[in-house]
Amino acid sequence: MAKKVSMQDIADHLNISKNSVSQALSGKPGVSPATRKKIEETAKELGYQYKTITSKTADKGTGNIGLIASDLAFSLQSFFGKIYLSVEKEATNKGLNVLIQSVTNEAKENLTLPSFIENKHVDGVLILSHISTEYINKVIGTGIPTVTIDHHHPLIQADAILTNNRFAAYTAVKHMVDLGHKKIAFVGDTRFSPSYQERLEGFLLAFQEHELQVDQRLIFSSVEESEIIVRDLVESVETQPTAWFCVNDGLGFFVQSSLQQKGLRVPDDVSVCSFDNGQLSRLANPKITTMDIDLELYGRKAIEQLVWRMDNTEEPITELLLPATLLKRESTSKVNK
Repeated sequence: MAKKVSMQDIADHLNISKNSVSQALSGKPGVSPATRKKIEETAKELGYQYKTITSKTADKGTGNIGLIASDLAFSLQSFFGKIYLSVEKEATNKGLNVLIQSVTNEAKENLTLPSFIENKHVDGVLILSHISTEYINKVIGTGIPTVTIDHHHPLIQADAILTNNRFAAYTAVKHMVDLGHKKIAFVGDTRFSPSYQERLEGFLLAFQEHELQVDQRLIFSSVEESEIIVRDLVESVETQPTAWFCVNDGLGFFVQSSLQQKGLRVPDDVSVCSFDNGQLSRLANPKITTMDIDLELYGRKAIEQLVWRMDNTEEPITELLLPATLLKRESTSKVNK
């Protein structure tokens, strides 16, 4: 007796996901018209039995998804550019087209949505990083399924793909504590992003769990990512820490350069650790110990969540925390006593 053909057989035959096959054969949005046709033809060819959808809603999906971000986010190519490439690759695998638009400051202030969202020419929207809470909520208000990437807020009711910032910062600080450091500075602007606030919380958690006293004079939580501002900070610090934890690689690069200009040796005199594993952490001399984020995984999980949300609009919102990995490099070493 011949084996009964399943949706998985069709998926394997076309090298696509079972979910895409299910969407196509049930008439749900989430796959492009060309992919839907290919799936239907393969189902017929393999002898898969399914109920033909005659409802007018069968072709409701556009096969498009939108990806929007601020001008600033799109300019940070080494970080968000990799996420975008992963999003595009994963979307293509699912037979979806990606429509992209940068949101200018003017559009953000005027709450002007991209035309493909305003006219509902997309089945779902991905929002990369922070724009503004009001702007993101206007997107969500259109009723189009929306997933945010690397940003969340208590007033934003949308699925989010995030880094586990607290645990990652804890891991970074624990690494320095294990090397004997007790006087560790925190540098970042927690007003700029919830991610940076969460990294401060992870920093403090590491101190608490290791029963170390936090020196409030070494918590610099409103430092902008500017070479001049960081240099002035390093020059003027009253209590010299033995290690610095920076919320991103840009700040890590500026802190390390400023310490070296001050005549301190990294890591012999002072250690530096940053976050993101961006280009600056690799270009620095010595290379900076950092927390590595799997940017390809970000894009993959964002598409998976958006496709799921497009099929499950009434389900409660989900926040997915992705891990970060400590990359030990030459900028951290045992405390010099």
